[in-house]
Amino acid sequence: MLNLNQLNNPNPACRLEALRRIIGEEKERPAVLLMYANNHIHTTYSFSPYSPTAAVYYARAAGLQTAGLMDHDTIAGASEFIEAGKIAGIATTIGLECRVSLAGTPLENLRVNNPDQTGNIYMALHGVPHTQVEYLQNVFKPLREERNLRNVKMVENLNSLMLPFGIELDFEKEVLPISQYSVGGTVTERHLLFALGEKIEQKAGKENTADFLAEKMSLLLTEKQRSQLSDRKNPYFLYDLLGVLKAELVSRFYIPATTECMHISELSRLARKTGSLLCYAYLGDVGESVTGDKKSQKFEDDFLDLLFEVLNEQGINAITYMPSRNTDAQLKRVQKMCREHGFIEISGEDINSPRQSFICEQLAKPQFKHLIDATWKLIEREQAETKRQLSATN
Repeated sequence: MLNLNQLNNPNPACRLEALRRIIGEEKERPAVLLMYANNHIHTTYSFSPYSPTAAVYYARAAGLQTAGLMDHDTIAGASEFIEAGKIAGIATTIGLECRVSLAGTPLENLRVNNPDQTGNIYMALHGVPHTQVEYLQNVFKPLREERNLRNVKMVENLNSLMLPFGIELDFEKEVLPISQYSVGGTVTERHLLFALGEKIEQKAGKENTADFLAEKMSLLLTEKQRSQLSDRKNPYFLYDLLGVLKAELVSRFYIPATTECMHISELSRLARKTGSLLCYAYLGDVGESVTGDKKSQKFEDDFLDLLFEVLNEQGINAITYMPSRNTDAQLKRVQKMCREHGFIEISGEDINSPRQSFICEQLAKPQFKHLIDATWKLIEREQAETKRQLSATN
């Protein structure tokens, strides 16, 4: 990834200029793989190794002909993402992901698709019209501020946990600087844990980190995780460490999200108001996590019928899912239910680490061909709604 530093320049204009230069110097464009799409790419505006410009570049380098922006509680990277797509010659779609409350619904006491708390789920606004970017950014600004108040308290909890090991985090000096919060980004649990991971590496040394986690902190490591963390040449060390911490440590310091979360009905109204497509993010029961950041856990598979009923009642008729992290049986069941209920299907791969591929190999299977068509329909919908709203204001 020789170009990543240039494409992650602190200045968005410099990032885009670097992209123009890099692509202009190419001798041959990367091969386009028509059977793949990814509508769920995180950037540095929530948590990711990639700026919006870098995300587009590496999506294109992987062979994607389209790329979809999906940051948590923010859409601040949208304009850059769209412009990068134009420079790179690939189609883009924009959106944001957020957590919502299920209070007052039949699901309010269930663990649905959120590993950290019950009665609270992840939803995704896809295909956001470009005219609504600033409006949505302003809507979510006070929620990002509320989230940061909780982040500060969670850092305090983390510091209490790490006190016996002589490790302490400073939210202002060590967490905020690795985020894009000052320019409209979000600070997530991943930021807290990435900063903690750096401290753990400094304390234990890379070669002793696995033993520190297992013996000192009593965290469970799989053989794969232990092997990764014991490899001194591992270029993804901090991201692999983050995966372990997220899977095993969050429950010890987590504070439930409340005031920073809209109610599901409120988000549904917001989607209709902005002309965006609101999707439920299917997770499914987790066995071995392909991303290494989720422990084995039960989620919504035992009550999918009820879930679809509630989604229908809330005016939501779209599902987004990631084929790489589910079993064939899970995916066939969700696809069948989407057809029966007339739900739109959107796919994407949750990109949070440089270890992850922008390509989901499963999409090459015939049963997922419709997801490529759905991506183009999503892009067409986004563009058409943008034009319609622009015309209505003129």
